[in-house]
Parts: sequence; C-alpha cells; structure tokens
Amino acid sequence: MRPLINAACLLAALALPTAAPAALKVGDKAPAFTTQASLAGKDFGFSLANALKKGPVVLYFFPAAFTPGCTVEAHEFAEATDDFNKMGATVIGMAADTIEDLNRFSVKECRNKFAVGVATPAMIKGYDVPLKMIGIPSGRTDRTSYVIAPDGKIVFVHSDMGVAGHVKGTMAAVKAWQAKH
Repeated sequence: MRPLINAACLLAALALPTAAPAALKVGDKAPAFTTQASLAGKDFGFSLANALKKGPVVLYFFPAAFTPGCTVEAHEFAEATDDFNKMGATVIGMAADTIEDLNRFSVKECRNKFAVGVATPAMIKGYDVPLKMIGIPSGRTDRTSYVIAPDGKIVFVHSDMGVAGHVKGTMAAVKAWQAKH
C-alpha cells in the first residue's frame, strides 16, 4: 500500500498546484481535538486547547510521512520553526500515519523542530481535509494549512496539494495576527 501512496504523493507534488476547497474558512471556529503526537521521536498527548493557551497554532495537514512532497514540506516547516516560536506560535503537522511512523518522521524529516500528530478520522472530517484522489486509500488527508488564533478562530487557510505557499502563507498570517495583538 505504501508504494501506491508514495506514487500518488509524487504525482501530486509534480503536478501544477491546484487549490482544494477547504470547508473551514477564515473566521470559523477550529474544531477542538486531542491526539497522539511526536516531537524528537518521543510520543505525547497533544491538545489544541492547551497549545492555544500559549499563542497561535499553525496546524498543517499532509498526506503521508516519508513521501516526496511531504518531506519537502516538513523540511520547510523545520527551517521556519524557530521564527514561528519567536512569535509565540506552535507548529504541528498532521497525517493519518501511525505514531511509530511519525516518531521516525519527527526526527528524520521534521529535524526535531516541531511536533507531528496522528490525524484521526474525526479530525479529518472536522477540518474537512480528506484526500480525494483516485487510487488512494481513504483515510488520508490532503495538504491544507491553517493558522488558528488563541481564541480558536481560524485566521488563515491555504489548501493546495502543491507544497509552495504553505510555510510562507502561514508565516505571513502569524506575523499579521501578532501585529494586531
């Protein structure tokens, strides 16, 4: 099953970026969740509510750990994580992978910089991020990034299977939010 997912993610990464409609819009309340997550290869319980107490949350969904586009995106977020942290923002990536896969991904591709969590079916439905590609097993997520303000409201959405724009857009949104607060 993994080769099929890898091939589909590679095709998606090579294709011209196309917008995928995200159900959640700027101004919507982000669904609360708790899930298993990993940082630096160690799993822990992640709570959106707890993270929002510290500042904005950059929540990005990606199709699968260790696929070409998802690896590039993880590297880009890893490079930007220190800047997000300086602005008080928490970065967390979400995929419908096992915690064991995410433990390895958090070390190798996220470079121990930010957490990655297990996207549960309820989260995928709540954030309306199911991957809708022919030949891809159901249960995976598309590539969508959100910035959620501490009040739980979404202040930025970028939904595109292409990697470009996710880090740059979320960074700009956090800067804009911080400038107002």
